[in-house]
Amino acid sequence: MRAAVSRSSDLSQRTTVGTNYRGTQRQLRALDAYLKLKRATSSTAGELHTALLIEERLTESQFSVLDALHHLGALSPGQLSAKLFKSSSNLTTVIANLERDGLVRRTRDPRDGRAHVVNLTPRGRRLIQRLIPTHVERVARAMSALSPREQEELGRLCRKLGRSHSDRGGAARRM
Repeated sequence: MRAAVSRSSDLSQRTTVGTNYRGTQRQLRALDAYLKLKRATSSTAGELHTALLIEERLTESQFSVLDALHHLGALSPGQLSAKLFKSSSNLTTVIANLERDGLVRRTRDPRDGRAHVVNLTPRGRRLIQRLIPTHVERVARAMSALSPREQEELGRLCRKLGRSHSDRGGAARRM
Protein backbone atom coordinates (compact mmCIF):
# COMPACT_ATOMS: atom_id res chain seq x y z
CA MET A 1 0.00 0.00 0.00
CA ARG A 2 1.71 3.17 -1.19
CA ALA A 3 -0.42 5.40 1.01
CA ALA A 4 1.53 4.33 4.08
CA VAL A 5 4.78 5.53 2.54
CA SER A 6 3.37 8.75 1.10
CA ARG A 7 2.23 10.15 4.47
CA SER A 8 5.39 12.22 4.56
CA SER A 9 5.57 15.11 2.13
CA ASP A 10 9.28 14.52 1.47
CA LEU A 11 8.64 10.84 0.68
CA SER A 12 5.67 11.60 -1.56
CA GLN A 13 7.87 13.80 -3.78
CA ARG A 14 9.73 10.75 -5.07
CA THR A 15 8.84 7.31 -6.27
CA THR A 16 8.51 4.89 -3.41
CA VAL A 17 8.34 1.14 -3.22
CA GLY A 18 4.93 -0.15 -2.17
CA THR A 19 4.53 -1.66 1.27
CA ASN A 20 1.69 -2.58 3.58
CA TYR A 21 3.80 -1.85 6.64
CA ARG A 22 2.61 1.13 8.65
CA GLY A 23 5.53 2.48 10.60
CA THR A 24 7.23 5.72 11.43
CA GLN A 25 8.60 7.97 8.70
CA ARG A 26 12.10 6.88 9.70
CA GLN A 27 11.18 3.19 9.31
CA LEU A 28 9.36 3.71 6.01
CA ARG A 29 12.20 5.78 4.56
CA ALA A 30 14.74 3.12 5.58
CA LEU A 31 12.56 0.29 4.25
CA ASP A 32 12.03 2.12 0.96
CA ALA A 33 15.78 2.68 0.51
CA TYR A 34 16.59 -0.92 1.48
CA LEU A 35 14.07 -2.39 -0.95
CA LYS A 36 15.37 -0.23 -3.79
CA LEU A 37 18.96 -1.20 -2.98
CA LYS A 38 18.04 -4.88 -2.82
CA ARG A 39 16.08 -4.83 -6.09
CA ALA A 40 18.77 -2.89 -7.95
CA THR A 41 21.45 -5.25 -6.66
CA SER A 42 19.44 -8.35 -7.55
CA SER A 43 18.58 -7.21 -11.07
CA THR A 44 22.12 -6.03 -11.85
CA ALA A 45 23.82 -9.10 -10.37
CA GLY A 46 21.30 -11.38 -12.04
CA GLU A 47 22.09 -9.90 -15.43
CA LEU A 48 25.85 -10.16 -14.89
CA HIS A 49 25.88 -13.65 -13.48
CA THR A 50 23.39 -15.12 -15.95
CA ALA A 51 25.99 -14.49 -18.65
CA LEU A 52 28.65 -16.32 -16.61
CA LEU A 53 26.36 -19.26 -16.02
CA ILE A 54 25.36 -19.55 -19.68
CA GLU A 55 28.81 -18.98 -21.17
CA GLU A 56 31.08 -20.61 -18.59
CA ARG A 57 28.77 -22.75 -16.45
CA LEU A 58 29.94 -20.84 -13.38
CA THR A 59 27.64 -19.75 -10.60
CA GLU A 60 28.01 -16.34 -8.98
CA SER A 61 29.54 -18.00 -5.91
CA GLN A 62 32.02 -19.98 -8.00
CA PHE A 63 33.10 -16.86 -9.88
CA SER A 64 33.45 -14.99 -6.58
CA VAL A 65 35.70 -17.70 -5.12
CA LEU A 66 37.93 -17.73 -8.20
CA ASP A 67 38.09 -13.93 -8.21
CA ALA A 68 38.97 -13.73 -4.50
CA LEU A 69 41.70 -16.35 -4.82
CA HIS A 70 43.07 -14.58 -7.90
CA HIS A 71 43.32 -11.23 -6.09
CA LEU A 72 44.18 -12.39 -2.56
CA GLY A 73 45.99 -15.68 -3.01
CA ALA A 74 45.40 -18.85 -1.02
CA LEU A 75 42.70 -18.54 1.64
CA SER A 76 41.13 -20.86 4.17
CA PRO A 77 37.47 -21.76 3.64
CA GLY A 78 36.65 -19.61 6.69
CA GLN A 79 38.47 -16.61 5.22
CA LEU A 80 36.64 -17.09 1.91
CA SER A 81 33.32 -17.34 3.75
CA ALA A 82 33.94 -14.07 5.58
CA LYS A 83 35.27 -12.29 2.49
CA LEU A 84 32.36 -13.34 0.29
CA PHE A 85 29.60 -13.10 2.94
CA LYS A 86 28.62 -16.71 2.25
CA SER A 87 27.79 -19.41 4.77
CA SER A 88 30.53 -21.95 5.34
CA SER A 89 28.18 -24.81 4.43
CA ASN A 90 27.36 -23.18 1.07
CA LEU A 91 31.00 -22.47 0.41
CA THR A 92 31.98 -26.07 1.15
CA THR A 93 29.81 -27.20 -1.77
CA VAL A 94 31.08 -24.40 -4.03
CA ILE A 95 34.72 -25.29 -3.30
CA ALA A 96 34.04 -29.02 -3.79
CA ASN A 97 32.51 -28.33 -7.20
CA LEU A 98 35.39 -26.07 -8.23
CA GLU A 99 37.83 -28.73 -7.08
CA ARG A 100 35.93 -31.41 -9.02
CA ASP A 101 36.25 -29.22 -12.14
CA GLY A 102 39.99 -28.79 -11.62
CA LEU A 103 39.82 -25.04 -10.92
CA VAL A 104 40.92 -25.03 -7.26
CA ARG A 105 42.86 -27.33 -4.98
CA ARG A 106 42.51 -27.77 -1.22
CA THR A 107 45.78 -28.39 0.57
CA ARG A 108 46.91 -28.51 4.18
CA ASP A 109 47.81 -25.15 5.61
CA PRO A 110 51.61 -25.21 6.04
CA ARG A 111 51.26 -23.15 9.24
CA ASP A 112 48.59 -25.41 10.74
CA GLY A 113 48.45 -29.00 9.50
CA ARG A 114 44.89 -29.38 10.83
CA ALA A 115 43.53 -26.63 8.58
CA HIS A 116 43.15 -26.38 4.80
CA VAL A 117 43.73 -23.58 2.33
CA VAL A 118 42.19 -23.21 -1.10
CA ASN A 119 44.42 -22.35 -4.06
CA LEU A 120 43.76 -21.73 -7.73
CA THR A 121 45.06 -24.42 -10.04
CA PRO A 122 46.81 -23.28 -13.23
CA ARG A 123 43.56 -24.03 -15.09
CA GLY A 124 41.56 -21.94 -12.59
CA ARG A 125 44.04 -19.06 -12.87
CA ARG A 126 43.84 -19.09 -16.69
CA LEU A 127 40.04 -19.13 -16.55
CA ILE A 128 39.67 -16.22 -14.12
CA GLN A 129 42.29 -14.16 -15.96
CA ARG A 130 40.31 -14.70 -19.17
CA LEU A 131 36.95 -13.89 -17.55
CA ILE A 132 37.85 -10.74 -15.61
CA PRO A 133 38.15 -8.29 -18.56
CA THR A 134 34.79 -9.36 -20.02
CA HIS A 135 33.14 -9.29 -16.59
CA VAL A 136 34.53 -5.82 -15.84
CA GLU A 137 33.21 -4.53 -19.18
CA ARG A 138 29.77 -5.98 -18.40
CA VAL A 139 29.84 -4.29 -14.99
CA ALA A 140 30.76 -0.98 -16.66
CA ARG A 141 27.85 -1.37 -19.11
CA ALA A 142 25.42 -2.26 -16.32
CA MET A 143 26.54 0.75 -14.27
CA SER A 144 26.33 3.11 -17.25
CA ALA A 145 22.72 3.84 -16.27
CA LEU A 146 24.39 6.13 -13.72
CA SER A 147 26.64 9.05 -14.54
CA PRO A 148 30.27 8.86 -13.39
CA ARG A 149 29.42 11.21 -10.52
CA GLU A 150 26.42 9.07 -9.53
CA GLN A 151 28.58 5.92 -9.62
CA GLU A 152 31.08 7.57 -7.28
CA GLU A 153 28.29 8.70 -4.95
CA LEU A 154 26.72 5.24 -4.95
CA GLY A 155 30.11 3.73 -4.13
CA ARG A 156 30.61 6.21 -1.29
CA LEU A 157 27.15 5.56 0.15
CA CYS A 158 27.49 1.78 -0.07
CA ARG A 159 30.90 1.90 1.62
CA LYS A 160 29.45 4.11 4.37
CA LEU A 161 26.52 1.76 4.90
CA GLY A 162 28.71 -1.35 4.89
CA ARG A 163 31.24 0.13 7.29
CA SER A 164 28.52 1.22 9.69
CA HIS A 165 27.43 -2.39 10.09
CA SER A 166 31.01 -3.64 10.45
CA ASP A 167 31.73 -0.98 13.06
CA ARG A 168 28.62 -1.93 15.07
CA GLY A 169 29.09 -5.66 14.68
CA GLY A 170 26.01 -5.96 12.49
CA ALA A 171 22.61 -4.30 12.64
CA ALA A 172 20.82 -7.40 13.93
CA ARG A 173 22.84 -7.40 17.15
CA ARG A 174 21.68 -3.87 18.00
CA MET A 175 18.05 -4.91 18.36
